[in-house]
Amino acid sequence: MSHKPKIYLVDVTNRDGVQTSRICLSKLQKTMLNLYLDEMGVFQSEFGFPMTRHETNYLNANLELVKKGAFKRIRLSGWLRATADDVRASFKLVPNLKFVNLSISTSDQMIAHKFKGKLDHGSIIREMTDAVKAAHKLGAESVGVNAEDASRTRMEYLIEFARAAKDAGADRLRYCDTLGFDSPFTIYERIKALAEAVSMPIEVHCHNDLGMVVANSITGAMAANDAGCDAYINTCVNGMGERAGNADLVAVVLAIKYGSGVGGKYVLDERINLKVAWKLCKYASYAFGIPIPINQPGVGANAFAHESGIHADGALKDRRNYELYDYEELGRGEPDIIETGRKITVGEYSGIKGFRNVYDKLEVAFKDDREAAEILELARYANVHNQKPLVDEEMKFIAAYPDIARRIFTMSL
Repeated sequence: MSHKPKIYLVDVTNRDGVQTSRICLSKLQKTMLNLYLDEMGVFQSEFGFPMTRHETNYLNANLELVKKGAFKRIRLSGWLRATADDVRASFKLVPNLKFVNLSISTSDQMIAHKFKGKLDHGSIIREMTDAVKAAHKLGAESVGVNAEDASRTRMEYLIEFARAAKDAGADRLRYCDTLGFDSPFTIYERIKALAEAVSMPIEVHCHNDLGMVVANSITGAMAANDAGCDAYINTCVNGMGERAGNADLVAVVLAIKYGSGVGGKYVLDERINLKVAWKLCKYASYAFGIPIPINQPGVGANAFAHESGIHADGALKDRRNYELYDYEELGRGEPDIIETGRKITVGEYSGIKGFRNVYDKLEVAFKDDREAAEILELARYANVHNQKPLVDEEMKFIAAYPDIARRIFTMSL
């Protein structure tokens, strides 16, 4: 085999993660997550919904950041329904969109009980292929096709659907275990058969309804690689996502690197930089307002904690006795410094003196008072926008890209 297939990561926190019930992210927070994901070397961020009007300024502003070089590598992709009308409307609202995933349901359950006779198996394929062709015609550089509820779709039809997608010009097929129905055994068998039948890259999109999301994601990717195809695992930071969540980004990376029978045999995208994990996960926890579980792999407070006498003794003698990987690899190990004296913060009612004090500590200089006043005004808006105090990286971003920040904070009907 001339090409050794790899496993790439497509993070969907800014699409599926924000669809988690009872939580939300501001557009600034979504932008910051894109920047952190880029720093971590993630291949692609599904950064939002081009058909959703309150996303328009944010999406266009982030694509402007691509032009400005703020993103070094990551692709920013939009999620659309697989209809030509939605594709045309999306490219009108977000004209610089280059990467899209087009989604449509494929299982008998959803065809019968979701579409209620509006679509049948044949018309679903026609809708999807028309959408793929429309996206390419409008300038899409890469088009993924999502088979929603693929895990409950008849294999013969799923293969027919995938072949039609490939023939229409789709670059990848997203196998969606929409209800977390698969087991590691079934998803391996199904994706192996699918990849062998269509010979195209497979995205693996799993949910955690039965608690098997990381195992399913890994074995699904292994199956695609074993069939000679690249695999793309969909993840969310801290395992966010609808209902019981999606595959946790850090857990997926650790499983590929250190899982028995996985690490060393399957090739993870070499640009992944796990040292960013701690910073990324802490920021996402703060932005979502949801603490990282104490037992979260890699980044939980107890991930490297030992209390039992036997365990503590063993870990002190040689960390490999009770630690499979090093905390330094995840960007951990430095003490968190908490200010216990005077603290000047930037908020929606800040004045120029306190504001300049904060930015001086961040080593951000302004060329004149006019520029400082402009950034102060934006920082005030950002606090209202986030509804919580800004972190240092957010304040640095506003100072570096004031025009982009202004667009992100602005919504219009």
